Amino acid sequence: MDGQEEFLKEFGDFYGYPNAPKSIDEIRSTEFKRLEDTVYLDHAGATLYSELQMEAIFKDLTTTVYGNPHSQSDSSSATSDIVREARRQVLDYCNASQKDYKCIFTSGATAALKLIGENFPWSCKSTFMYTMENHNSVLGLREYALNQGAAAFAVDINEAVDQDGASRSSLTSCKVLQHPVQIRNEAKILEGELTGDAYNLFAFPSECNFSGMRFSLDLVNNVKQNAEKILEGSPYSKGHWMVLIDAAKGFATQPPDLSLYPADFVVISFYKLFGYPTGLGALIIRNGAAKLLKKTYFSGGTVAASIADIDFVRRREGVEEQFEDGTISFLSIASIRHGFKIFNTLTTSAMCWHTMSLTKFLKRKLLALRHENGESVCTLYGNCPLKVSRHDCGSIVSFNLKRPDGSWFGHREVEKLASLYGIQLRTGCFCNPGACAKYLGLSHSDLLSNLEAGHVCWDDNDVINGKPTGAVRVSFGYMSTYEDAKKFIDFIRSSFISMPSFEDRLPSSACHLKSITIYPIKSCAGFSVNSWPLSNTGLQYDREWLLKSLTGEILTQKKVPEMFLIKTFINLNQQILSVESPYCKSKLQIKLDSDSYLPGKEEFYLQNQRYEVQCYENEINQWFSDAVGQPCTLVRCCQSEYCFSLNKNRSMGMCRDVNSKVNFANEAQFLLISEESVSDLNNRLCSKTQKLSCGAPPNVNPMRFRPNLVISGGEPYAEDGWRNLRIGNTYFSSLGGCNRCQMINFYQQTGQVKKTNEPLATLASYRRVKGKILFGILLRYDPGNKARLDTNSWLKVGDEVHSNSE
Repeated sequence: MDGQEEFLKEFGDFYGYPNAPKSIDEIRSTEFKRLEDTVYLDHAGATLYSELQMEAIFKDLTTTVYGNPHSQSDSSSATSDIVREARRQVLDYCNASQKDYKCIFTSGATAALKLIGENFPWSCKSTFMYTMENHNSVLGLREYALNQGAAAFAVDINEAVDQDGASRSSLTSCKVLQHPVQIRNEAKILEGELTGDAYNLFAFPSECNFSGMRFSLDLVNNVKQNAEKILEGSPYSKGHWMVLIDAAKGFATQPPDLSLYPADFVVISFYKLFGYPTGLGALIIRNGAAKLLKKTYFSGGTVAASIADIDFVRRREGVEEQFEDGTISFLSIASIRHGFKIFNTLTTSAMCWHTMSLTKFLKRKLLALRHENGESVCTLYGNCPLKVSRHDCGSIVSFNLKRPDGSWFGHREVEKLASLYGIQLRTGCFCNPGACAKYLGLSHSDLLSNLEAGHVCWDDNDVINGKPTGAVRVSFGYMSTYEDAKKFIDFIRSSFISMPSFEDRLPSSACHLKSITIYPIKSCAGFSVNSWPLSNTGLQYDREWLLKSLTGEILTQKKVPEMFLIKTFINLNQQILSVESPYCKSKLQIKLDSDSYLPGKEEFYLQNQRYEVQCYENEINQWFSDAVGQPCTLVRCCQSEYCFSLNKNRSMGMCRDVNSKVNFANEAQFLLISEESVSDLNNRLCSKTQKLSCGAPPNVNPMRFRPNLVISGGEPYAEDGWRNLRIGNTYFSSLGGCNRCQMINFYQQTGQVKKTNEPLATLASYRRVKGKILFGILLRYDPGNKARLDTNSWLKVGDEVHSNSE
């Protein structure tokens, strides 16, 4: 029995919409053709719109005239009708009576939360209680509460679970652990003086966007009716409790039934439901709660009358009219009915079972993974049962991966490698700091020390002091497939379990310098020579120039692939830098002792290094602007302060303590590549292509890696172990391996810049060390050697290369 048969044997009744007009395979082939080469697993971040959905929207908008609803014309009336119908659909989706609830359209779930925070009747007697598992947009309500003198505190909700995996709904099964009370206003009344006439707010997500855990909706009634008992008589339990559900994540597959769980506020976001439209959300508000909100601002659409030169305004009486400032996004609102049409066809129950089956399958497979030494590969977050139950877990799988020695793979390493395999997922804390700290075991001191170490949201600091700072999150949508989950499991197996070591190397045989390449302008094409002089920054003139946007951003091939097509050459005798581009009619020639500098020098910082630069006149800048298709300026380095370090063990990829000067190179004065290592890589690419039967194998030229020096001879990867080397009469020290990025996946074909996932994907399968994909080595002059550089120091093609290995 193959993997899919085994999967369908267990989940066949739940997976793939067996009772719908279309099977999951038909849905993917007809409505999501753009996913042919992509595994999309970030539906918790933003799910995908159906292509048929967008066709219906386009047809609607191109055949119907929708006018501003704040008017009386026929087109405006048509808009008002469609908005009224959209409100009804939203309320019907969560079984909310139009007599008891209203739907207020906002620019998103965050805007809906902000509306609550700004207008809630906070007082010094109020309490804001929220679960640890809450999005930052919910935590932001705390600012409104604390500024008005209210108390605020987080809670952990522990619910007893039956043997079948379902949460018990009784009041006694719900245990609340209260975190310290936060009070910003020192004039807060004494605890003994708290009274029951205050309005309090409790906020929780229907589904945690970090772990996928679903909270019991019984919390709505329990908190509204029994807050004092749940909080065990805490003085902060007194007053009138109102409940907010953040349903931005959980609304798609398990919307709250507001006829059973009458929450006061529910916030949603439509792009998380059916992909489009973005920038549109809603606040579902109970009528009684709407009457308590104290709105100050008024705008167009919210007033019945106002007088400009005296203090007079009469507001509209309708709930929606009071809170929808300005003209609502009526074209986006007109689009949501096409999303609901898909949901009504598939049904929320079927979508829930479908995503649940994929979630359970993936969790089981991840937990079963083992290294060769028997150690577990994966640590899952969230205590969701693995039995077939749709009540306690959503469509999220959150986890981190471990090495055989128990140390952690960084979550950013997983994300970067996944992108090479066409897998789109998300890593980090997902704007949910409470859940992140809770599941990762990060204390307050851990979080603060991480911040002091420079870690902020969305950076690459994924492991600090041996602890992960975030997690990997896979999330499924209604159009996700078994194949998506299977490809992800295969990716984890191939990339994080069977990773051959490349520490054992054969002794090096005779090597010589095969080519020398200089790249005068950072990220532009270089030119090769038979010999070239050296300077105290490396090869003379190498990366001495760069292009900046008008906002100061450094232009590179990653963002401006057209730079790959800019050819450069320096004539040492004439002292001229020549530049050509297919987008410019004439060749540009710049004198090295240029008289076209602008007066004075500028200073800027790049990668924490200080540079003094000369700027050029407008004629030169215009040429480069035409070449790259955007306004930019050319600058030349005239002084830099850059520091490298080499640790005592000369570990691969580590640089510290020894000063050396560079121009605008990212890491070092020189990059050296071995022809033999490139040949081995090409053999692996060929084998991989033959195994996958996917056409002609790519043949990678050494110049794809933008090396300064290419050597020939010796064994593949012998350079990894070099500590020092001599090329001709010049001495160098190795700074370790060069960490490769997506730049090496760009190549030129028929005058155009193209990109693939190779060779980085193949290199990642066997050249990864602690999150870095290493290929080639970085060099600097050996400052301890007596052979000092001077104006007569040259490198020549054919020079012998002698190495001293570790």
